[in-house]
Amino acid sequence: MGKDLKGREIGKGLSQRKDKKYSARYVTKSGRRLEKYFSTLPEARNWLADSQYEDLYGTTGLTSTVSVDTWFNYWYNNLIVDLSPNTRRNYKERYERNIQPAIGRMCISDVKPMHCKMILNNMSKDYAGSTIRQTYIAMGTMFRSAVMNDVIRKHPMDGVKSTKPVRAPSDHRVLTVEEQKKFLKVAKSSHNYYQYALALETGLRTGEIIGLTWDAVDLKNKALTVNKTLEFRHNQHTWRAGPPKTRTSYRTIPLTNRAYNLFLELKEMRKSQKLSENLSQMLTYTDRRTGQKSSLIMRDLVFINFRTGMPAKNSSYDTHIYKLCETAGIPPFSMHTLRHTYATRAIESGVQPKVLQKLLGHASIQTTMDTYVHVTDDSMNNAIRQFELNNAANNDLP
Repeated sequence: MGKDLKGREIGKGLSQRKDKKYSARYVTKSGRRLEKYFSTLPEARNWLADSQYEDLYGTTGLTSTVSVDTWFNYWYNNLIVDLSPNTRRNYKERYERNIQPAIGRMCISDVKPMHCKMILNNMSKDYAGSTIRQTYIAMGTMFRSAVMNDVIRKHPMDGVKSTKPVRAPSDHRVLTVEEQKKFLKVAKSSHNYYQYALALETGLRTGEIIGLTWDAVDLKNKALTVNKTLEFRHNQHTWRAGPPKTRTSYRTIPLTNRAYNLFLELKEMRKSQKLSENLSQMLTYTDRRTGQKSSLIMRDLVFINFRTGMPAKNSSYDTHIYKLCETAGIPPFSMHTLRHTYATRAIESGVQPKVLQKLLGHASIQTTMDTYVHVTDDSMNNAIRQFELNNAANNDLP
């Protein structure tokens, strides 16, 4: 990977010179080394991508015989390498499961709107609207890049719509105050109680909770810093550390008194905690803000399973929650519901939306309001009672 003058990684074949110009270079199939200089990084990236593509496949244009498979592989491995790992994984999964079986072997210039619509239609019976929408976005982004790079003249998805409704924000599950109490009462005796309780006190995402290390918990100043995530990749049978979801997901959260006391208890419990030998691993990842390599020392993780001595896997939380819900006599929900509930309780308690946006790590206030803030029946009833009291006082009513 090449680097700029500040030491940030900018991509294979790219680098920045002392005169601040960007160098783009590669070796052709015939072994010839080509290099060119540009004033901006995007110009260098575009030239490198176009030149490598032309070297591999020739000038395509309207007479292209490149298959959709060939274009996807080039696009995925060269043009979207700077996207987040989760986004790239979603694109690859949707392509391999839904797009490739239908049109992967077709010549890209032969793909028509009817082929794209057929893919979405075939998914409507077995897939949720959100998954169909992901396929629509992956397919559209891939073909738009082909148009921009003169591989094809016209976007084959012009006029194609994703019609199956995506679950509305209001359909996201949020615990009522009573459900929250019942759940925590049952969870109190479980081995994941502290994770659930802290999710309701901080609004952390599951990956942020799993990846939380003690060096990110400042008990002196009663705050925690979100600067990494951790997840178990089942297909690779390994743990993967990574940066938070977006740049704005890097944040420092003041601790409530309850959260602070929970961390004190966890600190005390750590003295007798079982630790697996596998916790000796140090996982590296790229900091999204600086482009520099950072590390996660697994032995420093806050949450370790008492039985295995390793962190709990992402999927195990939902499975465990379902069992607790059955015991508590409440409808089942997912781990992410605790984040929704935190946001809703915060708004009900008078936290300003702009403040909540920062606490949740959202880039847009619209995301905070549309996705995570829910008006519960309890809050509506309380609002009406408050309205009645104020209205009666203003009108001198008994």
